[in-house]
Amino acid sequence: MDELIRSTAAKMADGYRTAEIPMYGASLRLPERNEVLDILRQLQKILFPAYYGDKHLVSLPPEQYCALLLHHLAEKLERQIALSLPVEEECRAKEICRRLIDKLPKIQELLMKDLVASFEGDPAATSKEEIVFCYPGFYAIFVYRIAHELYAEKVPMIPRMMSEHAHSRTGIDINPGATIGEYFFIDHGTGIVVGETTVIGHHVKMYQGSTLGALSTRAGHNAYTGRRHPKVGSNVTIYANATILGGRTEIGDNTVIGGSAFITESIADDMKVLIEAPTLRLREQNK
Repeated sequence: MDELIRSTAAKMADGYRTAEIPMYGASLRLPERNEVLDILRQLQKILFPAYYGDKHLVSLPPEQYCALLLHHLAEKLERQIALSLPVEEECRAKEICRRLIDKLPKIQELLMKDLVASFEGDPAATSKEEIVFCYPGFYAIFVYRIAHELYAEKVPMIPRMMSEHAHSRTGIDINPGATIGEYFFIDHGTGIVVGETTVIGHHVKMYQGSTLGALSTRAGHNAYTGRRHPKVGSNVTIYANATILGGRTEIGDNTVIGGSAFITESIADDMKVLIEAPTLRLREQNK
């Protein structure tokens, strides 16, 4: 067994040395997953203190509570941003961190609008508080709003770490590069995909299983220039399992996309796109 272990270890070490990506070494600079997830938890406490804040701290005056958590967040966030950047660019970390903190009131304002859209769009919601606490769609949107700002700052790794955490937790895959307007609502949510260059207007509702994706190509990265994913106007509803593909595909304002529709061409404003209902065949059992 000892000989087998030594032989296998030598082969593995050779694999580390010859791999196309860094595989071994203390000098490898990467953000720490647990720290990034803790940043999301800290942001929940700042943006929604009554729901996620520490109970012994929320007795403080709100300005004092927020300042205390922001100091802690800033230190942790700056460190992780610095680890994600090349050594020669890590001086950017402090300013990126400052800009994100400066945008938090605006992000909170956007999330409040998303909350309104969620409540008004779902008759099953008994309260807005229930949505904040329980709805996976609202959590995925919260993570997207944060990750998108870091993506816009060209921070490597961290935005995708955040979005993939939300993906694994909710089944909703929103690339942090997507551009999404106000009052965004995800109903049920599982299986939703929103691609990197997607543009979504205001007051848009997406149901479970719907996809805003790219047309596949065998040429890989080299084939893509410009927008690869659809543009969706305002006041659009996309029902369950609808698939909308392609960077040249635009969905007009005030349009309804019916369930299971497959779309690769643009749809004008004020349209309703429906798949003809399949024919049902009924017969008695055992016949």
